[in-house]
Amino acid sequence: MPHTQVSDIQRDRAKQLRRAMTRAETLLWRHLKADRLAGLNFRRQAPIGSYIADFVAHACKLVVELDGESHDFEERIRHDERRDAWLESRGYRVLRFTNDDVMRNLEGVALSIAEAAEQAAPLSLALPRKGGGNPSAGASLTSDISGEEKP
Repeated sequence: MPHTQVSDIQRDRAKQLRRAMTRAETLLWRHLKADRLAGLNFRRQAPIGSYIADFVAHACKLVVELDGESHDFEERIRHDERRDAWLESRGYRVLRFTNDDVMRNLEGVALSIAEAAEQAAPLSLALPRKGGGNPSAGASLTSDISGEEKP
């Protein structure tokens, strides 16, 4: 996937947000990191255009946003709608959960994310990422001059 240029300001802001994650973001991140959810590689506080997504899986173009109390105000709701529309215009699907959803029902949130990722994931015939596959499939038996088979 081609990368877009990220400004130094945007990069610094993303780093600040990673260091100051909410309790709900930290809890969800533990579920998402290290390919633990649906085998996807999620990034946290990732710049996309002029926005910073709480969590994103670029492989299936899925953005997960956690909303705290600040998202209850009309102005913030309109901003979120514009942001979601912009992300969707670039092919991303946006899932929104409240911090309270994560704190009360982490497993349900994780299941919703996994289902959305499964629906959004493109069909791929990609090879396993690190040393996967059947090790015996590559080994073949050969015969030497004496007729003995050797691996």
